[in-house]
Amino acid sequence: MLRDTVRRFMETEVHPLEDTLPHDAAGLPREQLLVLQEKARKLGLWAMQTPAEYGGAGLSVLGQVIVAEEAAKCRMGAFFPALGAFGGNPPNVMFKASPKQFAEFAQPIIDGTATKAYTSISEASGGSDPARAIQLKAVRDGDHYVLNGSKMWTSHAENADWGVVYARTGEGRGGISCFIVEKGTPGVSFRRINVMASFAPYEVHFEDARIPVGNLIGAEGKGFSLASDFLVYGRIMYAAGPIGIAQQALDMACRWAKDREVFGGTLADKQGIQWMLVECEVELRAARLLMYQAAWNADLGKDVKVDASVSKMYGTEAAFKVLDRCIQIHGALGLSDELPLERWYRDLRVKRLGEGATEVQRVVIARELLR
Repeated sequence: MLRDTVRRFMETEVHPLEDTLPHDAAGLPREQLLVLQEKARKLGLWAMQTPAEYGGAGLSVLGQVIVAEEAAKCRMGAFFPALGAFGGNPPNVMFKASPKQFAEFAQPIIDGTATKAYTSISEASGGSDPARAIQLKAVRDGDHYVLNGSKMWTSHAENADWGVVYARTGEGRGGISCFIVEKGTPGVSFRRINVMASFAPYEVHFEDARIPVGNLIGAEGKGFSLASDFLVYGRIMYAAGPIGIAQQALDMACRWAKDREVFGGTLADKQGIQWMLVECEVELRAARLLMYQAAWNADLGKDVKVDASVSKMYGTEAAFKVLDRCIQIHGALGLSDELPLERWYRDLRVKRLGEGATEVQRVVIARELLR
């Protein structure tokens, strides 16, 4: 029922609106987004990851991935699922913040009166091993911390009202702390990083930026442990979007194969095409079930570190292969901006790196196998 509700919303509200926008549009204008979000909220499709006591849908992890897969089935779906209609989730670490911090920063996002916040972990020194790679320094100076350094690949940074930033306050894994950085803080600047995808991240630079001690989340040096849970769960969720996009591409390829006339028949009559479509179907079924298994085990309270890595690794890699085949089946049309396939191809290439590259997931899985 949940899946069907989201599908209907996508068909009746999201797709017609998206069809009015440019091919590489990144997000909706604010006035259109607010109208769309209000429609979603009336259906209970709001803040899926946020517990009900805070005003969210409070869905299980399995429920979240079902929604996320369907919400990705639009042209902007890789980075703006359902065009942002189902927003309202603050960064997950905020659920471990103090009540005062939560009320001031997180609750307005859930209520829909503030924009999405950003999370900034990766740096030029590396993103796959943040506990060791983080070089952004935070030095205590009275009632403030002074931040110096830079963050890379941060989504939504320039337009967000605030963000969560991880910085080094000590040595090793126990020397990472987590801060709330408010918009307009002196010494904080942003630079757009143009990439092959339709949605560009930012570099966030800190030069003697003073952050109040009251904006430290949790205890000093506990930032990495605070982040660990959402990093693991995030990998399960991350697989859902690519799987949804690849499924949409496969549906398009099947329709095209049945309609396209070639060599005295249709593409669908050709065994080579049939087998390409079969490979896509089998790989997507496997990816979806691995994701469901990870989500189900998370809901049972099990340790899902390896399950999440399996889901993220296989889901993003399988989705990219499926999309590549679907472009091949469409021929030159698949490369054009007449269809969303080429945009999805660029966007899904990013997904093989985001939330821990494929190779990092293999390391996690191998450690468990060989310990």
